[in-house]
Amino acid sequence: MKTYGRHILVEFFGCDEAILDNVSRVEEVMRAAVKASGATEVGCVFHKFQPQGTSGVIVLSESHISIHTWPGDGYASVDFYTCGDCDPHAGVDILLDGFSGASYELLFVERGQEGKKTSMSVADHRIEQAFRPSLMAGGAE
Repeated sequence: MKTYGRHILVEFFGCDEAILDNVSRVEEVMRAAVKASGATEVGCVFHKFQPQGTSGVIVLSESHISIHTWPGDGYASVDFYTCGDCDPHAGVDILLDGFSGASYELLFVERGQEGKKTSMSVADHRIEQAFRPSLMAGGAE
């Protein structure tokens, strides 16, 4: 069976607290990731929490992208689900750079494959990790 979509779950670490707590900036970065993926936005909602944190979702013709941030921890979680010809992986580096993140961990799941487990177990799905090159070399930005 042809897959119905690609679903990535990404955790970003070491992000800039001020960026993650700025709902306008988070929305801007998310929209840039959507554009890079080749997806089509059809609507969005973003919310600023008190005392800190943001959440948001952009609904796409191809599905959705959502985010939740914990600025004090420099952490953001993103759920990016697409179908069709767009590629959610194309937006990951945009998100890492946009949040001034140090690293990310990514779980990739192909959705809708009959007979293939769709659980989130590490053994069944590809996991990726990446670090900003300047941090790998011990440098600072």
